[in-house]
Amino acid sequence: MATTVSRRGFHSTRSQMASPFHYPEGPRTNLPFNPMTKYFAWRYWGFMGVGFGLPFAIAGKLICIFVSIMKRN
Repeated sequence: MATTVSRRGFHSTRSQMASPFHYPEGPRTNLPFNPMTKYFAWRYWGFMGVGFGLPFAIAGKLICIFVSIMKRN
């Protein structure tokens, strides 16, 4: 039982690249973007900044709306 559990599916044959179910292997091949471009750092940090700041901007706008409604009453 222990030998069948510890056995792993390693293969010594090369992967068939002609198969429609096989994708390229190696680093950065499974990413939906190219981190090797010249402007990757700007795009990355811009995306992170917007993702971090947007909830605070929305909350600040909602607070301003709430305060203006309360001043009218």
